[in-house]
Amino acid sequence: MSEVLFVCVHNAGRSQMAEAFFNQIARERGLEVKAESAGTAPGERINPVAAAAMAEMGISMEGHRPKLLTPEGAAAAGRIITMGCGVEADMCPAGTYISEDWGLPDPHGQGLESVREVRDAVRRKVEALVDELAGSATR
Repeated sequence: MSEVLFVCVHNAGRSQMAEAFFNQIARERGLEVKAESAGTAPGERINPVAAAAMAEMGISMEGHRPKLLTPEGAAAAGRIITMGCGVEADMCPAGTYISEDWGLPDPHGQGLESVREVRDAVRRKVEALVDELAGSATR
């Protein structure tokens, strides 16, 4: 099983959405891959607007909690993708393990319409990643 780790600062919005989308899409396609998410400074709870935007897609964020990114967690991941938190990248325990940065806007403090746009961008990027991994698995 390959592990993808999605990282952002608070682990309350973008990275949580990416984890949820990835695990749902991979499961639907029968892939043996799993994603987790973490943050460099985890928030208290999932962004309620992000949770509402995901609920519109039929994905519950119930039970999701922000988690701290640790050096051990980063080292164990096969691929680490940051969400657009490059400002704090020098503080990120994932350091040189980071595979790529998706450069997505932070939904914190945004209204539902803006968060929907972030959610849809996350979904498109996750679908492309799952497609890529599925192609690697068949080779």
